[in-house]
Amino acid sequence: MENGTYRGRFDRAISETLAQAVRIIADDPALFFCGSEILLHQKKAAAVRKRHEREGLLVPPVIIASITSRCNLACAGCYMHGRHDRPAAEMSPKTLAGIVDQAGRLGVSVIVIAGGEPLVRKDEILALAGAHPEILFPVFSNGLLIDAAAAAELAARKNIVPLISFEGFSRETDARRGSGVYDRLLAVLVRLQENRVFFGCSVTVSRENFSRVTDESFVRSLIGRGARVFAFVEYVPVEPGTEDLVLTPEQRKELQAACTELSGKFPALFIGFPGDEDQYGGCLAAGRGFVHVSPSGNLEPCPAAPYSDENLAEVPLETALRSRLLLRIRERPEILTETNGGCALRANRAVLDEIVGMSK
Repeated sequence: MENGTYRGRFDRAISETLAQAVRIIADDPALFFCGSEILLHQKKAAAVRKRHEREGLLVPPVIIASITSRCNLACAGCYMHGRHDRPAAEMSPKTLAGIVDQAGRLGVSVIVIAGGEPLVRKDEILALAGAHPEILFPVFSNGLLIDAAAAAELAARKNIVPLISFEGFSRETDARRGSGVYDRLLAVLVRLQENRVFFGCSVTVSRENFSRVTDESFVRSLIGRGARVFAFVEYVPVEPGTEDLVLTPEQRKELQAACTELSGKFPALFIGFPGDEDQYGGCLAAGRGFVHVSPSGNLEPCPAAPYSDENLAEVPLETALRSRLLLRIRERPEILTETNGGCALRANRAVLDEIVGMSK
């Protein structure tokens, strides 16, 4: 697929998603969210990215930043635990702020904040969102650090969208995250709703829980508690022996169909990740649509592929985006498309290891 074609499609998908969020807010004026302003910026940012591309620099519209490996839970199958990273110092507040500043200037539209549990660095997240009202900050959180004060602080930053992690109802959620977590999360949703926060839920979808989390009863239960975004994230087998939890090819197709169907029935956004990769010519990792920043500042192809040849504590973002590793991955499109589910780069790890060796 021609490079500009898939990037244009991804830009349009982002704009359409933001436009849908604006419509949801218009129908529910109790919600606080600066969707219109961010939608306008997305169009300007896309033009900035296109200009950089003409000059030989590929800037992705999305950066996923795992800002910490610390967490107050120990969930089964956590990708951060599965990375088996050697202990490394987290990015300093100055480094993290500098990355976001540079991303904004380069035309990045969305910075996804992840962890670990990112709200262990809550004050920094709030400061970043305040300094960059034009950027959308979805924050993937287990939710347990959101007390009344934190809910009010999040409400004051209308470009932050908290996405609270569920695995289904109480049985599925507590089995992965710990006894009693589900009930505690329901209380968190009440706090966010009372503060008129535009928020949603993140659901790791496996072969095992697929039918339950895409069922209307599950969706309806969370919408009734204020959720307006559902991010269905396909399970990636970071732990050996869990490959049988990966969605079947049929389930992956059904998930996209379910998102479309649910969008027509409920006042909420339904997003599947990684989504329909075929329309983009394969996975959007390695800068095609997004890159990942590790807690120590390494620029990586994606969260599930912890390889890097540039660190953002040492080089500017623009320099890191010219990474030889990312370029060589993009030059080998077969490793971004050949997979039976889960993560294409992990499925093609032998070829990826070869590329990593060439990039050193």
